[in-house]
Amino acid sequence: MQNLTIQKFSFIAFKLSGFHELGEWRPFLFIPYFLMFLLSTLSNSILIYLIVSKRALHSPMCVLIGLMAVVDLSLPIFFVPNMLLSFLFNWNGISLVGCLIQMFCLHYVGTFQSTLLAWMAVDRFFAICRPLYYHKHMEIPTFLKFIIVPLIRNVLLIVTIVSLAGKLTFCVTDEIDHCFCEHMALVQLACGDISMNNLVGLLAAFLIPTVDFIFFTLSYIIMLASVLKSGKSHLKAINTCVTHIIVMAVTLTFALIAFLSYRIRNNFSSSTRVFLSTMYLLFPSCFNPIIYGVRTKEIREQFLKCMNQIKVLPQCCNAAN
Repeated sequence: MQNLTIQKFSFIAFKLSGFHELGEWRPFLFIPYFLMFLLSTLSNSILIYLIVSKRALHSPMCVLIGLMAVVDLSLPIFFVPNMLLSFLFNWNGISLVGCLIQMFCLHYVGTFQSTLLAWMAVDRFFAICRPLYYHKHMEIPTFLKFIIVPLIRNVLLIVTIVSLAGKLTFCVTDEIDHCFCEHMALVQLACGDISMNNLVGLLAAFLIPTVDFIFFTLSYIIMLASVLKSGKSHLKAINTCVTHIIVMAVTLTFALIAFLSYRIRNNFSSSTRVFLSTMYLLFPSCFNPIIYGVRTKEIREQFLKCMNQIKVLPQCCNAAN
């Protein structure tokens, strides 16, 4: 009878206790994470402003970079402020509903980091390998054909993950050993069978970022082969391709290690797992504006024009006075 009562009991509120192993050193994590959050917020906000306000940046590639900046701006907002408050004031409570909402927002928006890179690869493929047909294929009605399938895939997998997690009974403990509601960090607190949750989580990890990375890499390999075969000097194209592949590979490595660390026996400490999970969300948000913004000639030129205008403005005001 007592066992039956325990099985029926389920926690509806949790405490996020990520990095608890650091003890009294935990509050010092506020500094690096706040600086990364500040860098992500400022750089992506500037990038979005430039692309929205400058008509010269309304090309398909720049629009995709703008969408990437929206994703990179949104992701940290979903979890970093709460994490920073937890570091400083130990405010770490969250309801089950709030946890599931945060899980959906993080995982769903997070899927678009890799999916947008795959769409960018499509744009670059037509620009480099099929330049005569670029405008035809990158028109909105035509480009929607490349968008709809990944969108449906992302929605179905993430909704399934969150729905299955919401049906579990949580009776092991009310402490989530994480700084945000990561899927497996919550699911492992369940007292029932979680094999289906494990399976769907793995499918999502391999069908979204891994498949996107394979498509992305193959596209760039074809582009590199086309550039080298043409005999033309396209150092910029080659440099861009290699840089994009490296950034995508680093992000995917963080993500897969974080996902698999909950499913495969390993020697990772709790704090290492949490650190990897935060990095696969924060690392792209901080460095994508540099890789895809500053290194893009058109965006860089518009940014420098804005900076020059800001410098000239005080001089004009002084002259008027």
